[in-house]
Amino acid sequence: MKIISWNVNGIRAVVKKGFNDFLIKQSPDILCLQEIKINDEARAKEQFDFKSYKEYWHSAERPGYSGTAVLVKNNLSVVSIKNGVGKKEFDREGRVQTIEFKNFFLVNAYFPNSNHELTRLGFKLDFNKSFLKYTKNLSSKKPVITTGDFNVAHQEIDLARPKDNVGNPGFTDQERQAMTKFLQAGFIDTFRYCHGNKIKYTWWSYRVGARAKNIGWRIDYFCVSKSIKNKIKKALILDQVMGSDHCPIGIEIKI
Repeated sequence: MKIISWNVNGIRAVVKKGFNDFLIKQSPDILCLQEIKINDEARAKEQFDFKSYKEYWHSAERPGYSGTAVLVKNNLSVVSIKNGVGKKEFDREGRVQTIEFKNFFLVNAYFPNSNHELTRLGFKLDFNKSFLKYTKNLSSKKPVITTGDFNVAHQEIDLARPKDNVGNPGFTDQERQAMTKFLQAGFIDTFRYCHGNKIKYTWWSYRVGARAKNIGWRIDYFCVSKSIKNKIKKALILDQVMGSDHCPIGIEIKI
């Protein structure tokens, strides 16, 4: 099974930049999207046509902001779908979707950004705690595959200029510790599991030609329950794919 995740920074924008060609070329069994930036009313007018896929959307209440979506190939059977983690302050921003399959739960997540001057750091840390509790509960029932934009570079190796960014949004001690706690709760960072200390990034600032210079951050992850780590065949960072300030990531897993 091939699963891909991508923070598209606006579904309408990325569709205009070849998204459908990407979908056909990669042909994932499941595609998780973050930061779709479209509400249900606007989406109905767009009439997206992602052939061969069932679509599940979780838009933010605020138009043009946040939101997640999952595309599942028509031949896959979905057991259940849930939007949110049961806390209104997070769920109104469309940040988490859970798709249940026979053998696992898939959780698509768009973690809050702690923002400049860390104005949303408290909100982000509260989200982390709720997300950890939520995914731990799921993992007591069956294995969990969670993916998305976690908005944190976990280790110094996960960003190009760690010393310059200590204490900045996405690289505060608190956010990094929260990521450590999440992994220690029974999850595997698939890219590190498969590739050790290999350096690859998933997000680049639009400023000062950061992507051309590869001054990036790895803030998008696939994390899976330890019980299925041996089923991981590949962990991918598709950093040659353009269309967003993030690139797609993926795993191939036998499950």
